[in-house]
Amino acid sequence: MTADVKKETLGFQTEAKQLLHLMIHSLYSNREIFLRELISNASDAIDKLRFASLSDESLLQGDSNYEVRVELDKDANTLTISDNGIGMSREDVIEHLGTIAKSGTAAFLESLTGDEQKDSQLIGQFGVGFYSAFIVADRVEVHTRKAGADASEGVLWDSQGEADFSVEARDRSARGTSITLFLKSDCAEFSDDWRVRSIIKKYSDHISVPVLMQAPPAPPAEDEEESETVQSEPEFESVNSATALWTRSRSEVSNEEYQEFYKHVSHDFEDPLLWSHNKVEGKLEYTSLLYIPAKAPFDLWNREMSRGLKLYVQRTFIMDEAEQFLPLYLRFVKGVVDSNDLSLNVSREILQKDPAVESMRSALTKRVLDMLSKMAKSDDAEKYAAFWQQFGPVLKEGPAEDMANKEKIAKLLRFSTTHTDNEEQDQSLEDYVSRMQDSQEKIYYVVAENFITAKKSPHLEVFRKKGIEVLLLSDRVDDWLMNQLQEFDGKSFQDVGRGALELDIDSEEEKAQQEKLNKESEALVERLAEVLKEDVSEVRATARLTDSVACLVVGDFDMGAQMRRIMEAAGQDVPESKPILEVNPAHALAKLLDQEADEARFADLAHIVLDQATLVEGGQLEDPTAFVSRLNKLLVELGQD
Repeated sequence: MTADVKKETLGFQTEAKQLLHLMIHSLYSNREIFLRELISNASDAIDKLRFASLSDESLLQGDSNYEVRVELDKDANTLTISDNGIGMSREDVIEHLGTIAKSGTAAFLESLTGDEQKDSQLIGQFGVGFYSAFIVADRVEVHTRKAGADASEGVLWDSQGEADFSVEARDRSARGTSITLFLKSDCAEFSDDWRVRSIIKKYSDHISVPVLMQAPPAPPAEDEEESETVQSEPEFESVNSATALWTRSRSEVSNEEYQEFYKHVSHDFEDPLLWSHNKVEGKLEYTSLLYIPAKAPFDLWNREMSRGLKLYVQRTFIMDEAEQFLPLYLRFVKGVVDSNDLSLNVSREILQKDPAVESMRSALTKRVLDMLSKMAKSDDAEKYAAFWQQFGPVLKEGPAEDMANKEKIAKLLRFSTTHTDNEEQDQSLEDYVSRMQDSQEKIYYVVAENFITAKKSPHLEVFRKKGIEVLLLSDRVDDWLMNQLQEFDGKSFQDVGRGALELDIDSEEEKAQQEKLNKESEALVERLAEVLKEDVSEVRATARLTDSVACLVVGDFDMGAQMRRIMEAAGQDVPESKPILEVNPAHALAKLLDQEADEARFADLAHIVLDQATLVEGGQLEDPTAFVSRLNKLLVELGQD
């Protein structure tokens, strides 16, 4: 790219314009965070050059003294942050500073409320990054050159943070990036030396490269004549400790420093919920600093989302988002791992095959689960409840993905149950087992589309009658979870909506009564089976119902309704199967059916009963019009009687 390229004005991506507007108007109460964000980005740019220079040393052009500089001009009311990191090309500038290339953007924008206070929290959760400059600046200039490029390939980006920005070629002698903020009139405090130093110490002390500011001028010597004073180049001094936080002893690091480092590695706005700092020595040597966020990201349910830990080898940055060190169900964990055993030229492909990585993955997974176990058992139950509300459904993926830790994960799971009948998932499997009846050998559960449907499922009627607790499951992953868990503490799981129900606490007398009931209702069952043969695989009498006339049951080896809906929504082929209709012969409507002599009327009533059972399960009718027509016909007949 040469310097004769004309200046070009381009428009911001729609999402970028929306975020800029919201940020400028919603984060005014915490404006100083812009400096943390911009210094963090500068540090990341240096880390990226460090890594790139491992394979191409020429990128350094003889300069390996990495630094970030913060320069102030009180008269011009400007603040400039410079780094000698990887820098950007013209294409990079347009891509990174004109768009928001971040998954979850659409979901984030849809969730905004228009309430500035609430939206400020959401913006922080989403991450503010470069655009935070416009919280304090009327105008921002970015002058950059990519490492390895010629001086003539420098690029100047300029914007007032509104509809558009300009890009033009501008010579730059040094690699890296300088961001100049033309501060708003009410933001003059950020051109004050003492104020800026205090912010850097507060938010960026942990940055592993020196953050430099101009040192105060030394007073002239007593024997020097003022007229002979020679103007010298300004001297710069480090404002931060410039020591990687994870390399320090835990006793030397304050909670505030841990919290600020989390915001650096995660680009989150809120403090983390929990963290663990650990150094391992022996066969493998590595240090890890792992964080549990307080809030879930918008793209948490996207299993292809960017995830993983920042990887360092012997204090040298290697890559962001090294996903090989934790399983997918722990994709919400943020942090750093620094190994002494891996090669500096390690790649993602090598990481997948390295036995040392597999050993570290196992240990780090155990550490995260131990962190969660400790939090779950602590007196601060609200903290684990807050974690579960944000990340519980993702943790439920664990038993299918991590057989070695299935028991540990099972103890961390929380559910709604008929014991409390509230939607909050706050009951553990250990809680359930402690309340089981003496002769009870199974853990019973019901799966439904939502909590209300689960709570009011007809399958629960006999369990409520007998005082047997049932887990109420409505998360979309629950059906899959239970297929993987199979048992807990020696107790097997039983879906109350699957197969023939045999309660292990039924007495011999109750079993005999059921056999008698089945025999007495054989004629009704046969008539229903004939009429509904196109819609159900079987009709049978049941004792599981006390208030309802009928319910649908899944066959022992058929796919559950919840899993079927998930696969259908994903466009996947679903094996064909028909439900089983179970009828309560003691119900008044069943008796009416049994006495109905008119076969056409019997057929209408039978289909109404089936459709009702489908609706109660949260299912959809294939022919709602036919259901309404039959129901209306029945109502008219009743009115004429």
